[in-house]
Order: sequence, then C-alpha cells, then structure tokens
Amino acid sequence: MTSPRTRQRMVERLRDKGIRDERVLAAMAAVPRHLFVDEGLASRAYEDTALPIGFSQTISQPYVVARMIEALLRDDALPARVLEVGTGCGYQAAVLAQLAREVYSLERIRGLLERARANLRALRLSNLRLSHGDGNLGLEQAAPFDAIVVAAAARSVPPALLRQLAQGGRMVLPLKSGKDPRGVQRLLLVERGVRGFTEAVLDEVLFVPLETGKL
Repeated sequence: MTSPRTRQRMVERLRDKGIRDERVLAAMAAVPRHLFVDEGLASRAYEDTALPIGFSQTISQPYVVARMIEALLRDDALPARVLEVGTGCGYQAAVLAQLAREVYSLERIRGLLERARANLRALRLSNLRLSHGDGNLGLEQAAPFDAIVVAAAARSVPPALLRQLAQGGRMVLPLKSGKDPRGVQRLLLVERGVRGFTEAVLDEVLFVPLETGKL
C-alpha cells in the first residue's frame, strides 16, 4: 500500500479528477506521502482524503494539494521563490520543492514544525527552508515571492502576504465566507499585476483556520 505503484495510481486518480499540469503530476508522483503520516495510517496515505497529523491539524487530500499548486503555476515558467504558510507535516512543502528553485515554509506550532523536519530529513531537499512563525505576517526577510500558498482558512487575505507577493506573482488561499451559514470556504486565486490585484474564486474546500501568533 506504500509502493511506487500505489503512488502512481493516486496520480492517475488526480488526472481523472481534472489535474492537467504534468509538472504537478510528476511532483506528486515523486513525493512518498506515506512518510508524512503516522505509521498506523500509512496504508491510507494514497487515498484522496485528509488525514490527522496531530496538534488538531490534518494533511490535505492529494487533490487539494495538486489543485492549489496547479493554480500557482504559469504555463511558461516555474516560480523561482515560493512561500508556504502552514507547513503541517511537510508534505506540500516537499511537493513544492520539486517545482521551485527555493521554497520557504512557515509553521506556527513548534512541535508540528519539528515533526515536519523529521519527516523531510530522508528526502534531503536542499532548496527547502522551514521557519517557526506567524503565517499571517509572512516572511519579510525572504520576500518577494513569485508564489504564495496558504494551507489554512483566513477570513480575509492577510495584508502582509499581499505586500510580499512579487509583481506577476500568484497566491492561492482558502477564505471563510462570513455570509454563508454552512461555513463554506472558497479557494481564492490572487494575482498581482501592474495595476494591482485581481481575484478569482476556484473550488469549495475545507481547511483548519488560519490562526495568529506562535505556539
């Protein structure tokens, strides 16, 4: 259940569900998702479902990871510098590291960050840097970023992340809808152009909330 063949079946399911960018599919195929979940859940690692990773957090379902990353990419080039907000177990950061020259990932929960470091050690990703910090504030010292992906649901787009997005850059994040009684979250694509920011709504999603501060 953790073999490369099982991983390839996951990739084929992603293709069937509409993921078209072969760069994203190759990156998903390259990262062993079972390394990022508890041993007792390893047999479910390649199901298209979110799984618990401790600290009241989850690893996102493979389709959502692929969908968010696909939305970040342009047809003509890969992003040079990417910021991920919400390292979690490190899985999405590992996938991003297959696609970008530099990946910076922020996690507010120190214990979870240390778990991600342990999960990632075997992959030896020299272009990935993890930091303990408040994702709402971004990572000013490494900005600007060609792409930003937020793996937690905000009520509005954090202003610091908008400032840290490079000209021509893209950001993908889930937003809570305060007017919807169902508590629906919508995946938002933000692009920074010469005349400011544009937004497009993608899919309905379900993420843990984007909290402030560090633990």
